[in-house]
Amino acid sequence: MAINYVLLVSRQGKVRLAKWFTTMAPKLKAKIVKDVTQLVLARRTRMCNFLEYKDSKVVYRRYASLFFVTGIGQADNELITLEIIHRYVEVLDRYFGNLDLIFNFQRAYAILDELIIAGELQESSKKSVLRAIGQSDSIEEAEASEEGSLARIASGTFISPWTHWAAFTHQPPVLKDFVSVQCSIPRVIEVQP
Repeated sequence: MAINYVLLVSRQGKVRLAKWFTTMAPKLKAKIVKDVTQLVLARRTRMCNFLEYKDSKVVYRRYASLFFVTGIGQADNELITLEIIHRYVEVLDRYFGNLDLIFNFQRAYAILDELIIAGELQESSKKSVLRAIGQSDSIEEAEASEEGSLARIASGTFISPWTHWAAFTHQPPVLKDFVSVQCSIPRVIEVQP
């Protein structure tokens, strides 16, 4: 069971997410996206969620205003693919609370990468996927706070640890409590000829 691509397409035909698991030329990818999007959007709601496109099958499902479209091989199981789509939607719903992917598309890609690797279902547990994404979020937040601290130091708006300590203890710091480091900055002397 190998998925060739995953597309998220709006009802207006705009691609919100495109993940390719097979190598193809950019022109061929664009043609597939255009053709498959037209085929899926032209279908009525009561029609089957599977259709044939050239030498592959297209499996899709609509959630809210998005179509989740996958391309699979002729011998692959359509029902399992529908379940994979549904699992992806469930994880997105738990993570975001809705399917508004426009502003957080990076996280949608990360969630898809946790579920599917090289076109194969990697992790079927929603809890495991959400735990991995949560760990990734906490690492990113820690890195962002470190970068913010470094930026404050560089801009001169750094608040010294003494200030925080004095605020919590309501006492001025005693010098013996801290290690003092002296830095000397070399001065540049301009010589006029």
